[in-house]
Amino acid sequence: MSKKKKTGGSTIALNKRASHDYFIDERLEAGLSLLGWEVKSLRAGKVQIIESYILLKDGEAYLFGAHITPLISASSHVQTDAQRSRKLLLHRAELNKLIGAVERKGFALVPTALYWKNGKVKLELGIARGKKAHDKRATEKDRDWQKQKAQILRHK
Repeated sequence: MSKKKKTGGSTIALNKRASHDYFIDERLEAGLSLLGWEVKSLRAGKVQIIESYILLKDGEAYLFGAHITPLISASSHVQTDAQRSRKLLLHRAELNKLIGAVERKGFALVPTALYWKNGKVKLELGIARGKKAHDKRATEKDRDWQKQKAQILRHK
């Protein structure tokens, strides 16, 4: 009887602010170029992607502003930078699609989730349009109505 390898799929970090501030039209999956100490910190869950964003530079995509807190035990011998830019690993066709979407008016690239997939770290990014203040209020109103409706149905 052989041991099966765990294939991950567990969430490391979510960016809940992304769905609050943007209409996410499409979602893509990208790999991340990480250092060893960063992977150990991710396993410990020491990451924040709420204030992070994605920029396209020289035909490549980079994640800026993601904060990975170094573990003291794992990063004692290396110089760490918790907020360094990290390259996103995408196919050329996906990059061309992103470049085309960003060049159109009003589109942005927003990281929505960070998770494990087959032992590798993946970043879910959304091609998004910014919400106006009245859109945010309408979304909040719909969410409150759904909660009330669920409570009413539960009490019947």
